[in-house]
Amino acid sequence: MASLRDIKRRIKSVKNTQQITRAMKLISATKMRKAQEAIVAARPYALKMLNVMSSLACRVDTTAHPLLSRREEKNVLIVVITSDKGLCGGFNGNIIRKTLRLMEEKKECNISLIVVGKKGRDFFRGKKYNIVKEYIDLFRAFSYQRASNIVKDITDAYTSEQVDSTYVVYNEFKSVIQQKVVSEILLPIPALVCKVGEEPVDYIYEPSAKEILDELLNKYVEIEVYRSLLESIASEHGARMTAMDSATRNASDMISKLTLNYNRARQAAITREIIEIVSGADALK
Repeated sequence: MASLRDIKRRIKSVKNTQQITRAMKLISATKMRKAQEAIVAARPYALKMLNVMSSLACRVDTTAHPLLSRREEKNVLIVVITSDKGLCGGFNGNIIRKTLRLMEEKKECNISLIVVGKKGRDFFRGKKYNIVKEYIDLFRAFSYQRASNIVKDITDAYTSEQVDSTYVVYNEFKSVIQQKVVSEILLPIPALVCKVGEEPVDYIYEPSAKEILDELLNKYVEIEVYRSLLESIASEHGARMTAMDSATRNASDMISKLTLNYNRARQAAITREIIEIVSGADALK
């Protein structure tokens, strides 16, 4: 049985850990609120942009722009968005498992990866997968401009026909306690499915279809990547907040159990001392 000093030292250690987990929970809660506000503000614009681009992809000739061209899938690029830090429950593990399942589905293709975040980078580098680009510490000072740098790598690879399709895997923010792992195609832009019997009606473009497509298509990819990164940031803070809350409660349970063990050990020690005193007194009679 552990000594009173050992139990007391362990109680102190768990209390120190509890203070850290409680502080991390509060920090994540503050950051999550800001990230949640950002993603709520970005979603309507991204959704409308998706509708517009899907509608255009349904109506225009797919050869009108390199980002609309559809080719047989031989080379696939997957953008994996993980976090730079741990202590966020199953956040990164779920992303990695989803990516591995997608890679299994595309196993007939040549697969390359763009990895955002240290956790994903470390895993896929350790498994010797083909990482063509990695972005570390992107979320420390995240901005739209930093998202644009990723977009340039994606669009350059697609327009130069180095890859035939691009997928993005990330955590979509639902609530503080719920994040959904999403795997969706980014390029080519999925065409909107028209209703049965409805013929797609094209538009008159001004100044020209090419100029409008150049501007809108690149903007669409930027918005989708930016939104995915915002979703991942909010999800990470939500997952870390939940994990730290659980750790804090577990620490409380452990402190209660250790305190009970301490009191029992102390009571046993006192009882033993009383027995020794009584035995000594009896021996002197």
